[in-house]
Amino acid sequence: MADHRHKRETNARRLPKAYVLAGPIAVVATSATVGLGVLASSPEVRDSFVASSASSISSASDAGADRDIVISRSAPRVSATKLQRQFGVDMSKSAVRKAIKGADTKLWTTVDLNIWTDPGEKAEKIGVLDSGEKVLVTGRKTPERIELVLDGKSRWVTLGYLTEEKPDPAVSGDVDGACTNGSAVPSGVSPNIVKVHQAVCANFPEITSYGTFRGDGEHAQGIAVDIMVSGDRGWQVAEFVRAHASELGVSYVIYSQNIWSVERGGEGWRGMEDRGSTTANHYDHVHVTTY
Repeated sequence: MADHRHKRETNARRLPKAYVLAGPIAVVATSATVGLGVLASSPEVRDSFVASSASSISSASDAGADRDIVISRSAPRVSATKLQRQFGVDMSKSAVRKAIKGADTKLWTTVDLNIWTDPGEKAEKIGVLDSGEKVLVTGRKTPERIELVLDGKSRWVTLGYLTEEKPDPAVSGDVDGACTNGSAVPSGVSPNIVKVHQAVCANFPEITSYGTFRGDGEHAQGIAVDIMVSGDRGWQVAEFVRAHASELGVSYVIYSQNIWSVERGGEGWRGMEDRGSTTANHYDHVHVTTY
């Protein structure tokens, strides 16, 4: 596995420390500064903010607790005892060695995934594992993460994005195809919305309804579009847009009460709170916000 692209955990795509999970003090300070702005923003932005905050805030009381066993020299000093209490996974050195030695199942990644040093909230993010990688798993997991063996070490990624079958190397479709079904978006929307419409129209010509301008948030700014589609076809559209997010200038996608964002792309699709209706939960359309 030495030649696999997951070696980037030590090179180009490693993020600076400032981008790793913020501590409680930084989160509180940030929340005080931007809280009112978030409350006044669109529902999509609020969901993204809440999800991000929830995953970043940890208890200050953890700071002085058990420090007897360090999981990794590069990881924050969180004890194996505490991790076992929180997640039911024995992260002592002997247990980790046993899990690595006993790992005998290989699965494929279906999206790019952040690589973490352990399953805890204070784990260090040390790189990104590419979509389409075949990886060795130990079988140990928590409600949110699963343990892998990378270069002989215990590493953790978000649960739910590994499969037994090799995924397609890329979502099919050409972002430069022509739209021929007569649908259009109004003038005044952002150039990226024009690109999203053209690409989706070219690859999913049966979809003819697109919602752009309305009087709230990102839609009013002309940087959001609702693609009116549902069911499995909706997931195909959502995955198509996600796969081509860079080319289309996409910031985030919402479908079927799930959100994917560029900022947290390594976490894959994330569940959202129930808003109470089919439309509010985005089951009957794919919402796309662009830069």
